[in-house]
Amino acid sequence: MKHFKSPPTLRVASYNIRKARGLDQRRNPMRVLNVINGLDADVVALQEADLRLGARPAAIARDMIARETDFEVAPIARNDVALGWHGNAVLVRKGISVGDVAHLDLPGLEPRGAVRLALSGAFDVDVIAAHLGLIRRHRVQQFETILKQVDQDRPTVLLGDFNEWSTRRGMEPLVGRFEVHVPGQSFHARRQIASLDRIALSKGLELRHAGVEEGPLARRASDHLPIWGDIAPA
Repeated sequence: MKHFKSPPTLRVASYNIRKARGLDQRRNPMRVLNVINGLDADVVALQEADLRLGARPAAIARDMIARETDFEVAPIARNDVALGWHGNAVLVRKGISVGDVAHLDLPGLEPRGAVRLALSGAFDVDVIAAHLGLIRRHRVQQFETILKQVDQDRPTVLLGDFNEWSTRRGMEPLVGRFEVHVPGQSFHARRQIASLDRIALSKGLELRHAGVEEGPLARRASDHLPIWGDIAPA
């Protein structure tokens, strides 16, 4: 009997951490890190990872991440105090290599951005982490801008807080190029009514499993629950 080797998988996750401020209105970075550690992910896209004012200092200190997790902070920040850019940060498990990093300015009334990273681990993949705007027509423009930066020769994961309440509208630019997956209702953490956080996969990738972390700690740590998905080459 011939035995076929299963393709490698990569667990990606996305988590809007609301600057580490929980539903008790307390800023508790360690609580957020405990939730992240429980995801058993290889790559974690964070939204609202930096404070809003001034140089936008990190909501979670880098030395705390180094001490309390097996992750490294991807080199996205453009200063010494932030974790990311436009609040987007990416944690990468040690052993996964980060290659090229690109910063994508997104159109709209509010300042928004996305980041693209080339990763090498179980397999090569580009990851685009994004936190999209509150107005649908701007989100459509933002998707169009992101698609212009996708390397069609590399499998790509687009994930983050899409801020889209509909499961049928608002993502038309992705049709034919990305398959959008909804792991579950991730907002609000107290009462789940919307699937704002999503994972989109380009051709060449498939989703094996996905879900929402709904444990009691996650329900207190932020107003969003984290989502995760196990992806593999198609």
